[in-house]
Amino acid sequence: MASPDAVYIRNVTTIGHVDHGKTTLMDALLAANNIISSRMAGKIRYLDSREDEQERGITMESSAVSLRFKVMDKSASGESPPKTYVVNMIDTPGHVDFSSEVSTASRLCDGALVLVDVVEGVCTQTITVLRQAWQDRLKPILVINKFDRLITELKLAPIEAYHHLSQLIQQVNAVMGDFFAGERMEDDLRWREERERRLVEKKESHADEVDAVVNDDHEFQERDDEDIYFSPEKGNVIFASAVDGWGFRVGKFAHLYAVKLGMNETNLRIVLWGDFYLDPKTKRVISHKNLRGRTLKPLFVQFVLENIWAAYDAVVLNPNPEKVAKIVTALNLKIAPRDLKTKETRQLLSLIFTQWLPLSTCVIQSIVDVVPPPSTAQRTRIPKMLYPDLYESVVEPKNKLEEDLYSCNADGSGSVTALISKMFAVAQQDLPENKQKPATADELRARAKAFREARKAVEEAANESSQTDGTLLEEALDKMRVKDADAANDEMPEGEVLVGFARIYSGTIRKGTSIACVLPKYNNALGPTHPKNGKHVVIAKVEGLYVMMGRELVPMDTVRAGNVFAIKGLEGKVWRNATICAPNEDGVGEAPDLTQLQSSLINLGGIHRMAAPIVRVALEPAHSADMPKLINGLKLLAQADPCVETFQQQTGEHVILTAGELHLERCLRDLRERFAQIDIHASKPIVPFRETAVKGVDMPPPKSGNVRRGTMQGASAGNVVKCTIRAAPLPKELWKFLKDNLALLRRLQEERKFQEGDSLAEEEDADDSDEVDLHGDVIKRPSIQLEDFWKVLGEVCIRIGGDWADFADKVWAFGPQQAGTCVLVDTRTGEQPNSLKRRLNRMGEETELATGEFDNHVEHGFQLATFQGPLCSEPVEGLAYFVESLDIDQAGLKVEREHNRMQHITGSFISAVRDACRNGLLDWSPRLMLAMYECDIQASTDVLGKTYGVVARRRGRIVAEEMKEGTSFFTVSALLPVVESFGFSDDIRKRTSGAASPQLIFSGYELLDQDPFWVPTTEEELEDLGEKADRSNVAKAYMDAVRERKGLFVDKKIVEFAEKQRTLKR
Repeated sequence: MASPDAVYIRNVTTIGHVDHGKTTLMDALLAANNIISSRMAGKIRYLDSREDEQERGITMESSAVSLRFKVMDKSASGESPPKTYVVNMIDTPGHVDFSSEVSTASRLCDGALVLVDVVEGVCTQTITVLRQAWQDRLKPILVINKFDRLITELKLAPIEAYHHLSQLIQQVNAVMGDFFAGERMEDDLRWREERERRLVEKKESHADEVDAVVNDDHEFQERDDEDIYFSPEKGNVIFASAVDGWGFRVGKFAHLYAVKLGMNETNLRIVLWGDFYLDPKTKRVISHKNLRGRTLKPLFVQFVLENIWAAYDAVVLNPNPEKVAKIVTALNLKIAPRDLKTKETRQLLSLIFTQWLPLSTCVIQSIVDVVPPPSTAQRTRIPKMLYPDLYESVVEPKNKLEEDLYSCNADGSGSVTALISKMFAVAQQDLPENKQKPATADELRARAKAFREARKAVEEAANESSQTDGTLLEEALDKMRVKDADAANDEMPEGEVLVGFARIYSGTIRKGTSIACVLPKYNNALGPTHPKNGKHVVIAKVEGLYVMMGRELVPMDTVRAGNVFAIKGLEGKVWRNATICAPNEDGVGEAPDLTQLQSSLINLGGIHRMAAPIVRVALEPAHSADMPKLINGLKLLAQADPCVETFQQQTGEHVILTAGELHLERCLRDLRERFAQIDIHASKPIVPFRETAVKGVDMPPPKSGNVRRGTMQGASAGNVVKCTIRAAPLPKELWKFLKDNLALLRRLQEERKFQEGDSLAEEEDADDSDEVDLHGDVIKRPSIQLEDFWKVLGEVCIRIGGDWADFADKVWAFGPQQAGTCVLVDTRTGEQPNSLKRRLNRMGEETELATGEFDNHVEHGFQLATFQGPLCSEPVEGLAYFVESLDIDQAGLKVEREHNRMQHITGSFISAVRDACRNGLLDWSPRLMLAMYECDIQASTDVLGKTYGVVARRRGRIVAEEMKEGTSFFTVSALLPVVESFGFSDDIRKRTSGAASPQLIFSGYELLDQDPFWVPTTEEELEDLGEKADRSNVAKAYMDAVRERKGLFVDKKIVEFAEKQRTLKR
């Protein structure tokens, strides 16, 4: 199979909300390519190749397929020479748990089919995938699917359906408009900052001039938003029913009526959608301004919808064989008489519509017309991948490599650049080279000849000796069979092999050549010989190239620029994603000089996860001897799934983090059946919590007497070092500011490590924490620039006033892990404060204070206390710890040094600081913060009450509800604690008989306003609740469950009511 030219290639992905018909649509395209039967299209779901995908009826892994279609293009001479187009389609999941599969697919494509259910409309995941397509600069085509539901389910009239469709397209366009407005605001901010920078530079260079004026060349460029919207007359909207196999664009009917009525096709296409009407008297098309009070039907209703309604009415709603026969005759369709007499109305309907309005023809023609070829698309997409902060749509190439990338140069001399977006696992026996090949005609003739010779030898031997009983023939045949079996066994290795899912952007890649794999942490600004970049370039040999055909792989010798393909040979060298580079099609050689390869090495970037993994589970094998298999299986799983994280805790437990409950089920199944192939025991899901403290209404008096609340003292062994630390909750405004700018705090942490002279390896570990947040924090996009952090922090503190006015200059450290919302503040009197801001500004100068030798230990104790809080050893949020005094007994310290006991002193002092910080939190009113899911539920009116009941039972709360106009469906938004969410999807489906389906997205942490240590004390509380407080304390139950899981002490009474115990004597 030869690779086609880039001009005739289209790379498209299908995206949309779960259960909106993406895989069913792909079935129609596969049937048109004769890969599956047209009768099975929509039922077989060919690209759902996993067993659990077929069982659940949803897609869990993205699948690619390469299809070939002949399209008639009209030339200037009027002839229509057919051109063969190759359409590489990638089907993606719609479930939020697998949204990382969408991001991996969209990086490889130039266009997207955005599917929207005509009844459910724009859902949460629709907005998410549209944003992904916008960020990756894909050309979208809107497919309004399940059109038949308007007729058979909602039973709308054609005019009602028209208004419903208009509103749906407006909703989608509103989402696109929001993206455009947000991007233009960012562009305007960047332009203003750049303008101010140039103004400052010009003032400095022309210091003698009074006023420096910025050049007029750099005026802000306005951009038109007309081309971003969906509009049927533009041809980027398809109305379809994938299950019935039909679809159309407005242009299809414009062509039909232009031929029939002798009208101009272009003009008819413009007026066929919108408020245009046909005047029955003048037979002219008029707009809504010329109606003059008449109730006319829009052209779209009169020419399009009424015909479709008539066909459905005659076939399905009110079966009428005579009308069906008239419709078939009028449309000039070829349908067998036996099919017309069938009682399977949906099958007859599908036959009529697939001939009249074939879905595959409509989709492919739309893709060819709307989606640009790689040679055009890469000119706008590649600059954004190379320079993420770029806001120009098109830039000029800076070197030969960029020139090849922008133009999709497929010549053998062009630079080879390909992006591997993910690795996926394939069973060894499913690789084409390991499959038993079917015998050719020559081989079959040779076998027949050998069989005849063996038969002849047996007959001759039988004639010579009457005792021969045919054993020679049996031996000959046995030998042949044994030989074949041995050969088959040799070719059938077991296990899984990892294959790269990739797209080549320039050059030609050949099987057997060596290529350079540039890993995601490679810095383009530094050369390949730089110490930080050296380990991020590895050499690999291309062992196999394949075209993906769903579950099958077709081997290739070469792949040219613009194609999507699979590559073998990267296992053990590429973890999840990488960029393949080579100067030309001959590769880089066995032991290349990286300096010579510098001009052809580039990093196209990694994949950004859309859903943070929040559900963690500890795993152990059923038999301890299988632990090595489990470790190896976890390694394979982490590479094959872009959204799963695996690591080993300090306790030795092997833990996996997944995006949700469904994702966890799939991962465990893969481990048991494919990667580890052993029996595995999984713990109950480990849900993260956060600890904090608030100023309660009725708090007991402070523990430390007359000092301010939260003040605690700590001392090392022998009272050599003493400290006083006061804990206090952060003001809400300050807490929100720090939470919104967690990403900046992490970058400050990296700067600090760099200034303190840490090794490059440690700096890279910090980079790791940016990519994957193993502690469940939601990292939002910063609201300010890094250089403005301290300035804005000071402004926030001044606004708060009081003790917080000079807070910014006294910040010692952030925690936990040096990048959280807890703050260590130096308020010691008579000394210069240990300020993080000053340390960062001095860029590594000597800043040790007189007591500097114990400052690091104070900070270490603070980090320990905030990483494991006092309630249940979970991270602490939203507290400030003021160091009010640090006293050192110099004489005692000298004695300890002489006796070589400093390690004991420092260890005990760190523990004292940690305990003081923990006790300071408990002096306030402690609270737990629950991880929360944002839950979107589509439910019909009759099951709305049951839906509310399930949410309430799981301690969730309804945030909003909105009725879809024109339907009986509600969209319910709720907040649900993650700890209560396990089994929620199954529960709500059972209670509502499948009429409600939830989507759970992690939204952060929320305060549970209940003191876990609260007990009834006043007379009223004791009278209402009794001494044992019969009403359960939810916060205490959560806290005790976590403490019990971690092996901490739990204050629990085994015997609740001793007076109610029965004895055997009675």
